[in-house]
Amino acid sequence: MAHGDITHVDIPVSDPRRAADFYGTLFGWNIETLPGFEDYPMWQAPNQVSGGGLAPRSEDFTQPRSTVEVDSIDETLAQVTELGGEVIAPKSPITDTSWWAVFRDLDGNEIGLYEGTTTV
Repeated sequence: MAHGDITHVDIPVSDPRRAADFYGTLFGWNIETLPGFEDYPMWQAPNQVSGGGLAPRSEDFTQPRSTVEVDSIDETLAQVTELGGEVIAPKSPITDTSWWAVFRDLDGNEIGLYEGTTTV
């Protein structure tokens, strides 16, 4: 993936196992739960290009969120602020070689950012 590609879509759910059964049956998605991420089943579409996670719904996370790969989260968040957006979740590690963050755009949409050497 390259800078600006949508790499991941999180879908907020109240029951990850129930949602995994629903989406797996409905769309034929391959859904796996990885060690260390038991409350976050990961889905892969049949085309093997798009994927994402079934994330726990919370008061702050109620709508699906797309994640965009960037070369530098730090530089992208600085641009977000300069352009009038708002950082919602600062850069945080996923693994030793990958990070994520979330910002809100000028219309209130929340967009995730991903930087790293592994695809999530």
